[in-house]
Amino acid sequence: MTGHRFDRPEPDAFTRTYWDAAAEGRLLIRRCGDCGRAHHYPREFCPHCWSEDVTWETASGRATLYTWSVVHRNDLPPFSDRVPYVAAVVELAEGPRMMTEIVGEGESAAVALASGGAGLSAGVELVVAFREGVPVFTRVPELPGTPELPGMAFPGAPV
Repeated sequence: MTGHRFDRPEPDAFTRTYWDAAAEGRLLIRRCGDCGRAHHYPREFCPHCWSEDVTWETASGRATLYTWSVVHRNDLPPFSDRVPYVAAVVELAEGPRMMTEIVGEGESAAVALASGGAGLSAGVELVVAFREGVPVFTRVPELPGTPELPGMAFPGAPV
């Protein structure tokens, strides 16, 4: 299993749309045409009413922190290089909850987040960022024009 990564799935014909959008810095969700509810992870049917009338929609990228855990040990690549890190469930502004990682700017910020010193609490506002085409979340920048994190892309961020 040399070179295998455990932080992203292998896209298939259905999920390729999602992963292609993520590579472009867009977070997609699915919305049901019958009941109107959004859901995530992407499925070919609505998990609320079982309708197959579902379409892709670009999410706002806004979320609130629902719950989190600090991971101090993970031997699977590439997680072992990231410990400690914050694994989390966020509630997207559109309604669905999503598993993700909370990141900070630079290594010291990531350690502060993971050590609990960065003010993480349920309900804190977050915004999506993308690391190597994978959606992760960070705290909402406090000042307009806050620079992007290295290697990260934010929706609507100034260029």
